[in-house]
Amino acid sequence: MTGIGATWNPSNAPGPTIGIAPDVFEPRPGSVRAMCPLTYARAVANAGGWPVILPPLVELIPAHLKRCHGFILIGGDDPRMESFGAATHAKATPVHELRQRFDTELLEALMDRPDVPTLGVCLGMQMMALVAGGAMDQHLPETLETADRHYNDATHGITLKGKGVLASVVGQESGGVKVTSHHRQAVSNAGSLRVAAVSEDGVIEAIESPNARFFLGVQWHPERTKDELVGAEIIRRLVSEAALNSNV
Repeated sequence: MTGIGATWNPSNAPGPTIGIAPDVFEPRPGSVRAMCPLTYARAVANAGGWPVILPPLVELIPAHLKRCHGFILIGGDDPRMESFGAATHAKATPVHELRQRFDTELLEALMDRPDVPTLGVCLGMQMMALVAGGAMDQHLPETLETADRHYNDATHGITLKGKGVLASVVGQESGGVKVTSHHRQAVSNAGSLRVAAVSEDGVIEAIESPNARFFLGVQWHPERTKDELVGAEIIRRLVSEAALNSNV
C-alpha cells in the first residue's frame, strides 16, 4: 500500500493527543496559511498518538494546552533575531512573524509545565534555545568548513552528551547512529537548557531541559531519519510520555 496512510495502523490509535505547531506562510498579502508536512502527523500516528495540527493562533494557546497531552514544534525557515536582542543575518530567510510569535509564546508556556512532553525539530529546537536565553550561529557556511554536511538532507553521526532524555532513548553514549539534517543555522548557546548531543564537526545537535520529564530539541529531522533510534524511537518516546498525561 502506498500514499499518506501507507504505514497507518488503526489499532494503535487514537492515543494521546499530540499537538503539532505548524509553519506559517503568506503567498500573497492577506492570504496567511498554516502548513505542516504530513511526515510529522504520520510519525505520530505510527507511534500510536493522535496527531492534531494546531491553528497557530496565539489566543488559542491556553486551549491547546488543555486539550493536548504533548507537543511538536516543527522545522521551518530562520528565526527573526531582533526579538532576541540581535540583528537577523542578511542571508537568513525569516519565518513569518505569526509563526515566531506563536512558537515563542507556546514555548514560554510549556517551560512552566515540565510534565508536558515537548519535542522541537530543527527550527523548533532553535526556538527552544532562544526562548531559554541561548544564541544562534546564523549562517554556518561562514563559520564551518563542513557546513554542507548539514544541508539538503545530508546524513552524519552524532555524539551524545550526558545521561538525559536523549541518551535514555538512544541507549548508548556515543557514535553509531546517523541523523538526517537540513539547516544552515545552528544553536551556538543553549541558554538554560543543556546540550545533549553534538555532531562530528562540533555543531550542537540536541538540547534538553534537566527540569522536565521530556523537553527535547533535535537539530535533525526524526520524522524522516532512517535510523530508528534517532528517528521513530524519539517520536515513540514522546507519545509514550504523553500517554502518562491522558486516559488512553
